[in-house]
Amino acid sequence: MAIIGIERLVYGVNDVEESSRFFGDFGLRELDAGREGREFDLVNGARVVVLPLGHAALPTGGGIVGQGVQEVIWGVDCQTALDDLRARVARIVDVDWDGELARFVTPFGVPMGLRLWSPRPVICAPDPSNAPGRVERLNRPRRWRLGATPRLITHVVFAVPNYDTVYQFMVDVLNFRLTDQQNGFGNYLRADGTNNHHNILLLNANAPFPGVDGKLRFHHANFALEDLDEIMIQVNRMIRKGWKPSEQGLGRHRVDSALFYYFDCPAGGEAEYGADSDYVDDNWVPREWTNPLFAYAHFVHNLPPFLMSEPEWKFQYITGIRPKEGAH
Repeated sequence: MAIIGIERLVYGVNDVEESSRFFGDFGLRELDAGREGREFDLVNGARVVVLPLGHAALPTGGGIVGQGVQEVIWGVDCQTALDDLRARVARIVDVDWDGELARFVTPFGVPMGLRLWSPRPVICAPDPSNAPGRVERLNRPRRWRLGATPRLITHVVFAVPNYDTVYQFMVDVLNFRLTDQQNGFGNYLRADGTNNHHNILLLNANAPFPGVDGKLRFHHANFALEDLDEIMIQVNRMIRKGWKPSEQGLGRHRVDSALFYYFDCPAGGEAEYGADSDYVDDNWVPREWTNPLFAYAHFVHNLPPFLMSEPEWKFQYITGIRPKEGAH
């Protein structure tokens, strides 16, 4: 009985048409367009909704500055869990319940919602990899692909003031697990019904990092592809469609082992292709990354100035953190 992932992201944008063109080129499937907005889905049935800023369907009472994701809807696997979570949230903040969707604004200002969700099955079959002395693919070339559709929305990131304390709402009320802490940078949190390393990152809004300015802002969302081949095929496709590639190019994070490639998104923030991230469960021991630059990247194709010197290898395990009894 748990939150099983991101069911939808609701964007408020300055330009619906340009934002919709981006998500279509990015690989999402467009559904029937609404009168003033657009809607897309992914392989597992998760949705991306694009609405103009100020639209009546967007939540009110939140504190997000600027365009980008204005609401995160979490999918819940059963009615009992939904009822329990709704009651827990209602003890802290007001909840708007329409019989299907429970909407609320977190204490740190990000609007969220909870609803029952049965995601569609996701099946991946990445090509086996050969290495000297280890043959996994004999007399068989790698698949030639034309494009790829993101399978699911892995995580969403917000720059949040007081990031080092407000994450407790996600843990204490919504049963998220702390997976890693990056000193001065952010807290990585996993929904209890998933194995993704993190489903939300609460980033330090006062970090010395591009795109943050001390205010609550949407930062980026991650869309999962099967493997490296799919990432780079989609990157090539985006560039051919006229979208500017990332200055860093392809990289692999150290904090969750995931491959990454970012694009500036006209809907706000960045849209990230990801693959091959760590999958964890409640046996995972969180880490404190005492050197945040060491956590950021195992490698980056085009080294940015802040990574020009090799970061010091520095982290430690956080012991004593385990899910509370009766968390479900």
